[in-house]
Amino acid sequence: MSIRPAPYRRPALLVVAHGSRDPRHCATVRALVRRVRRLRPGVRVATAFLDFDTPSVPQALQRLAAQGVDEVVALPLLLTRAFHAKADIPAVLEESRRLLPSLRVRQAEVLGPSPLLTAALERRLAEAGALPGERSVTGVVLASAGSSDPEAIAVIADVARQWRHTGWRAVRTAFASASLPRTEDAVRELRAAGCARVAVAPYVVAPGFLPDRIARGAREAGADVLAGVLGPAPELAALLVRRYEKAAHEVPNRPQPALAGA
Repeated sequence: MSIRPAPYRRPALLVVAHGSRDPRHCATVRALVRRVRRLRPGVRVATAFLDFDTPSVPQALQRLAAQGVDEVVALPLLLTRAFHAKADIPAVLEESRRLLPSLRVRQAEVLGPSPLLTAALERRLAEAGALPGERSVTGVVLASAGSSDPEAIAVIADVARQWRHTGWRAVRTAFASASLPRTEDAVRELRAAGCARVAVAPYVVAPGFLPDRIARGAREAGADVLAGVLGPAPELAALLVRRYEKAAHEVPNRPQPALAGA
């Protein structure tokens, strides 16, 4: 006799990624989502992309509705609340609500800022060779994809300021597009400021064109350590779960278990 799986009783989680022509981006996002599924086996978890990859957000929501899902938490796989979180995703969700009136959809908060992101950055730096005993002589470049949104730039600057207090000699921001300085310039500035070692920590989720630009800048300027992208780091998966739990808790008539931290 076959055993039927238990039905999903909680809102589904739709992870909304940016998308990229680079196949590494999609592969990394799906690896992260697989880790989230393992953390919450009682939640239906799906993936959608704003561009380049499939399924699109409307396609993913249509599939969930066809499977009998009536509540969805759409979670932007974004580190800052910039244009995609403020405009693109709300617009596509609103259009989907119009086309699928029986499907209740709410947008969760973006991932950053969070101590879990800083922990993931630390993990990637350690994996790349940053040594705990050299923190006091090491400057770190916090390199993001870049944005023209002042709110996003301010958040990244604040992350750098707070991270500086964990023992690094200095932490500077850099951007692959839209804003300055570039990664190579920030590396050189830290050298000129007297840092014996310089490490570059990409503040990006998945590989692609802009993360490759960050890596090229780090190598050209002679950075001692170049960390990998955040990718499917366990801290990032845990953060997705926490953002989901917070949004799911706000769904009417859906009591959720408390989850400490944010």
